[in-house]
Amino acid sequence: MPDPNGFLKYERQLPKARPIPVRLLDWHEVYPPADEGLIRDQAARCMGCAVPYCHHACPLGNIIPDWNDMVRVGDWQFASDRLHATNNFPEVTGRVCPAPCEGACVLNIRESPVTIKQVEVEIANQRLSLSPLRNATRTGRSVGVVGSGPAGMAAAQQLARAGHDVVLYERSDRIGGLMRYGIPDFKLEKDHLDRRMAQMAEEGVSCVTNCAVGVDVTVDELRQRHDALLLACGSLNARDVADTPGREVSGIHQAMEYLTGSNRVVAGDLEAPPITAAGKNVIVLGGGDTAADCLGTAHRQGAKSVHLIEVVPEPKRTRDVMTNPWPTWPLILRTGSAHEEGGTRVFGASVQRFLADEAGNLRGVLVADVTLATDGSFRLTPIPGSEREYPAELVLLAIGFAGAEPGPLLDQAKLTRNRRGTVQTDDAWQTDTPGVFACGDMRRGPSLIVWAIAEGRSAAAAVHSYLGCDGNLPSPITPASRPLSV
Repeated sequence: MPDPNGFLKYERQLPKARPIPVRLLDWHEVYPPADEGLIRDQAARCMGCAVPYCHHACPLGNIIPDWNDMVRVGDWQFASDRLHATNNFPEVTGRVCPAPCEGACVLNIRESPVTIKQVEVEIANQRLSLSPLRNATRTGRSVGVVGSGPAGMAAAQQLARAGHDVVLYERSDRIGGLMRYGIPDFKLEKDHLDRRMAQMAEEGVSCVTNCAVGVDVTVDELRQRHDALLLACGSLNARDVADTPGREVSGIHQAMEYLTGSNRVVAGDLEAPPITAAGKNVIVLGGGDTAADCLGTAHRQGAKSVHLIEVVPEPKRTRDVMTNPWPTWPLILRTGSAHEEGGTRVFGASVQRFLADEAGNLRGVLVADVTLATDGSFRLTPIPGSEREYPAELVLLAIGFAGAEPGPLLDQAKLTRNRRGTVQTDDAWQTDTPGVFACGDMRRGPSLIVWAIAEGRSAAAAVHSYLGCDGNLPSPITPASRPLSV
């Protein structure tokens, strides 16, 4: 039983991050492993609610009260077993998920939720569930999974544990998708992915890298090789600002292009990043996690200044209980580790023009305050007289994605994108092409990593059923615990 008085004994407390002047000198994670006593005390704050709103807010259906209580009493193995029962990669989600579970925690009624995310990552740090779960019973069925982000990796692991022969195809040189090349190491060091991939290899997942499906191998060839094909290619069609005057100026780049080059330097693949912020005035358009990743990366590269420009008004510091009541996701100002390191956030503003010098290189941006339409159109109206210039030699576009990338893969699979840019499936994750399934951001649109893993698990269960394997295997092929919308 949970300690009913734990939340009265202990205040919410997070482990201390490494000092800013120190962590800006390297690419190691901001937060070192926490003291066990602190984490056990924080886990004791969980009240084991009769209706665990945290559990219902988690797309994976993580059984949070169970593993909180096990950490409280020091039973790390049981806590790890319960955590891994619903989450394939808690070492990743515990580091990069925004924690909708904490937003729905009952203690968040007074804005002091249990540190669920921190407890999760400390369970994962114990590395108690990295032994391979190899299924000795083989189905003789083969599944090809295209895309090795969180959805593809989760689906591949679930299918392999069910006894299928699984091949994971990735167009990059390493497995991990945007977890590897889109998230900086100061948030997620890549040895976590390497350890998990080693486990998956022992479980029977074969990986083919440097393979762009639709180019290096056709969809028809894969359909002939495999009994089912699962597409988990993400939502990588980056949004742009093509209509903004001066967009053609040299020095404007997509955020993922910038982050990928930096991560390849950290991985030892490159000596210098193709795009660098060193000594430059940097403008980042956008205010989400990707923008914060660009901010932290620019700090470590030695940027002269960084401004984050967001079109939305500055959020409040505390929840508006009338318009945004608990247990909905709190719409408040969020300050991450990168924001603490420096930079300036500019809210309610938009770039009106990119400015070039005589050589055609970026020298600055013209910015104006804007009002945001409330009719759902997202129309921006500049406020007269608010225009001002910011110097800039580098602009990074971190304004989101517009669905799956069009190209030969979709063409060969005879799939079209809907108005949201995603691939349509039925309620069993199957596309209009028989035997071809889709999951993750490719199907759902840009979303949280926990949604991607949940989609991968549920799609794996759907493929398992399609192959006629329902009920004949003892493997953990369960979908995400929470029903997923199509």
